[in-house]
Amino acid sequence: MKFTVDKYDRYVVIEPLQQKLDGDAAASLKGEFMLRNTGGQRNIVLDMNQVLETDEHGIRTGLLARRLCKSLGGLFIITNLNDGVKKYINSLGLDKYLIITSNVEKAKDLIFGNEIRLDLKEGQA
Repeated sequence: MKFTVDKYDRYVVIEPLQQKLDGDAAASLKGEFMLRNTGGQRNIVLDMNQVLETDEHGIRTGLLARRLCKSLGGLFIITNLNDGVKKYINSLGLDKYLIITSNVEKAKDLIFGNEIRLDLKEGQA
C-alpha cells in the first residue's frame, strides 16, 4: 500500500493513497503507526481524504493507533472522512471513542492544545 507521511515537530500526518482501507492496507498502516510510535511520535493524524471505504481491519488498525498514541499521552485523530466511512464508524459506536475532525487544520489545533496542556502539567510536577 502506498501512503504519504508528512512529519512535523509535534505530530505526523499519514495519508493512504488508495480508495479502500482493507486487510492488506491496514497491515501496512499498522507497521507505520508502530514505527512512528516507537520512534517517540505521540500524535498521529490519519488523513482519509482518498479513502472511500474501509472494513473491520481498517477500523482495528485505527483503534491500535489510538492506543499507541494514548500510551504516550498523545492523540490519534482521523480527518477528511467521507460519508460512507463516517456512517460505518458511527454504526459501530466508535465516533464517541475516536477523535474525528473535518480537516488537518482542526486536528493540528487539537494536538497543540493537548501539547500545551501536557507542557503545563510537566511544569507543575
